[in-house]
Amino acid sequence: MKPMRILNGVMVFVAVMGMCTPQAFCATQHDQTANVIDVALGEGGILLGQVVDASGMPQAKVPVSLQAGQQQIGVAQTDANGYFAFSGLRGGVCQIVAAQGHAAYRVWTPGTAPPSAQQGALVVAGQDLVRGQLGRLRFWLSNPWVLAGVVGTAIAVPVALVASNRHDHPVTPSGVY
Repeated sequence: MKPMRILNGVMVFVAVMGMCTPQAFCATQHDQTANVIDVALGEGGILLGQVVDASGMPQAKVPVSLQAGQQQIGVAQTDANGYFAFSGLRGGVCQIVAAQGHAAYRVWTPGTAPPSAQQGALVVAGQDLVRGQLGRLRFWLSNPWVLAGVVGTAIAVPVALVASNRHDHPVTPSGVY
């Protein structure tokens, strides 16, 4: 009867997960502006930046790409100290991609940047470029319905296994042999 207990446990797990997963597969729109960093352009539309690794060490001779939407609008290479520059830019949102790292920036023309704007862009090499998958995992782990389903499954499977175990081996009342 052991295969029957396993089958019952799997069926309970699938049922609970089936109640939780439809919401996880729905398309959700995330606010991308929360990840955009404000940067002030210098005179002449100059965007200065630096590429560093995860420990903060500058990355020399790394190709850097500046993109607006799906269009590449500039290519540069870092110097010995990891610095790069793009000139002739206008304000707007762009993305800088370098050394398996990327970041989104809202660049401001001189004199129009908010006080919180940075004076340059910083790209950390080795960042995970497949953020969509991590974002989906983060959604699953922060969704209260998914967490409730996991907790419910953690409770229901042992209860179902114990209940099925009781039917396999009847207990004789004490004192009766």
